[in-house]
Amino acid sequence: MATLFGIDYQTWWFLLIGAVFTGYIILDGFDLGAGIVHLFFVKEESRRVALNAIGPVWDGNEVWIVIGGGALFAGFPEVYASLLSAFYIPFMLFLMGIVFRAISIEFRSKEPMLWWRRMWDISYCCSSTLIAFLLGVILGNVTQGINLGPDHVFRGNFTEFLNPYAILTGITTVALLMMHGAIYLVMKTENRLYTKLTIIVKNATIFFVIMILLTSFYTLLYLPHMATAIRRYPQLFIVPVMMVLAIANITRQITKRKYLFAFISSAVTISLLMVLVAMELYPNMLISTQGAANNLTIYNASSSQKTLGIMLTVAAIGVPLVVAYTTFVFMTFKGKVELDEMSY
Repeated sequence: MATLFGIDYQTWWFLLIGAVFTGYIILDGFDLGAGIVHLFFVKEESRRVALNAIGPVWDGNEVWIVIGGGALFAGFPEVYASLLSAFYIPFMLFLMGIVFRAISIEFRSKEPMLWWRRMWDISYCCSSTLIAFLLGVILGNVTQGINLGPDHVFRGNFTEFLNPYAILTGITTVALLMMHGAIYLVMKTENRLYTKLTIIVKNATIFFVIMILLTSFYTLLYLPHMATAIRRYPQLFIVPVMMVLAIANITRQITKRKYLFAFISSAVTISLLMVLVAMELYPNMLISTQGAANNLTIYNASSSQKTLGIMLTVAAIGVPLVVAYTTFVFMTFKGKVELDEMSY
């Protein structure tokens, strides 16, 4: 089995895909969060400022989900096939949400009529909320396992994805991204909108803390396999401890109105949540509820060694370029939002 720095190619791809999806949730997450809170703004100018806060970056942030999907297909094609087959309806709704969010942002300012702008405002908020909810639903199902047969084909029905744990995880994801987006917006605004957003940030943070506690209790009670790695390697307990500290620091920095540090802590929280999930899944990619023999792992579902090696080289070149581009865009458009004739 081929290795790089003592780590096999399959594990490298597991880490790469996890990192890319984490980057997507952090970056597009605050865009989605901005959309979720959009209808809390009443004035036309406030809604325009909120849209222009994400205007230069939202479409670039979506690149990460494309990279993640491509990496999953290249590295673990059988996981890609089983996952999309099992969650066909959620993925179709997810794509519809992405389409409607994009056209809502772009079409809103094309006509001056009040009904026209309100229609796209509602579409923008609903599509952003739907995307966030479905991301949580898919993550919740992957975490607890899905109905995979011996041939790794999904044997359930199309309604199984709407189970209590998946719905709870979906709501928690909405709360997390709502907080993440509100913190980003408060950094980009000033005056009365800034004041309003400070209240929204506090309420969104309370909502998230309540939901993450409920989800954690449910996970510990009904998904014992999600603590297997920590029980086996007690030193890994540092990860949930760091996550709790990161969440506590969000509330601390919000109280001190140091929103940049709150945003960084929010991004760290997202990263650590993803690390927790990856830590407990590894080496599995998809867990079967019919028994461990039907699980899709990084070893029985991966591409050939040659394919993994070639694609790792491509990733080593492409991912840093995307990171550099993203950094350049954020540096170019840093600071408070100012409306002009070119704004949305």
